[in-house]
Amino acid sequence: MKLGVLGPEGTYSEKAAMLWSIESDLIYFKDFEDALIAVEKGELDAGVVPLENSLEGAIGLIMDLLLNLKVKIVGEINIPIRHCLVGRGEGDIKVILSHPQALAQCRQYIRSNFPAAEIRTTGSTSHAARLAQEFPEMAAIAGAGVAEKYGLTVLARDIQDGQDNVTRFVIVGRDIPPATGKDKTSLVVYLQRDNPGALYGILKEFALRNINLTRIESRPSRKSLGDYYFFIDIEGHMNDSQVKDALRGVRDKSAMVKVLGSYPRA
Repeated sequence: MKLGVLGPEGTYSEKAAMLWSIESDLIYFKDFEDALIAVEKGELDAGVVPLENSLEGAIGLIMDLLLNLKVKIVGEINIPIRHCLVGRGEGDIKVILSHPQALAQCRQYIRSNFPAAEIRTTGSTSHAARLAQEFPEMAAIAGAGVAEKYGLTVLARDIQDGQDNVTRFVIVGRDIPPATGKDKTSLVVYLQRDNPGALYGILKEFALRNINLTRIESRPSRKSLGDYYFFIDIEGHMNDSQVKDALRGVRDKSAMVKVLGSYPRA
C-alpha cells in the first residue's frame, strides 16, 4: 500500500501512518493538498492527514479538501503530541520555526520564554528542524525524534500549552470499508436556508434514533457571510439500518448531504 504523508521524514503524519500501517510504502509530499489530490487521482492508496487537535480545534484546510475532493475517510488514529524546542544549542535563539499548528499549540511558551524571537512558519515540523540545522540562532518546534534525525539538541521538552495535546489523524482513501460494529460516520450538511429550528431538525433525526454525535463543526461556505456547512461525526456505519434512516431524514431537510466516510473508530 502506498500512503501519502507530509514530508520530509520525521513529521507527525509520518508517525500516524506508521502506527496505522507499518508495512506501507510512505510517499512524502510538501503539503496535504497534494497528497489528497494524488489519492483522488489513484496515484496513492491513501493519505494520512490531521483533521483536528485538542488544543487548536479543527483544521479548516482539511475540512475543505474532504468536502471538495472525491475521497473518503477510511480510518482514524489519535496521536499524543509532545512538542520540543530543538536546535544546535550554540547561541541565543533569535528565530523560531515550525508548522503553523505547532506554533499555535506552543503560543504561551514562546511568549513567556522568547518574546523577542522572530516567528517563521514552515511546511512541516521536520522541515523546520532541517532549516534549524543551518544557523545557530535558529530553533525549531518539533518532536524529540526529529532532533536525533537531524543532528539537533533538544533544548526544552513538552512545551505545548496543554499536556493533553492530541491530534486526530484520518486516513483518506477512495472506497468506504465495511462495517465492523465499532464505527464512526462523518458527513457534511448544507442547509441553504437559515430558518428557526433548521439545524435542530437535522440533529433531531439522530436523537430520535439514539445515535450519538461525537462532533459538530461549522465551516463558512464562502458564498456569503453567515452561510455555513456543518461537519458532523456520528457513531455507527452508514450501512447500519438506524444510520441509514437518519441520513434519509437529514437529506429530506437539507440542500446537500455528503458522506465523508464510514470507518472503524480509533
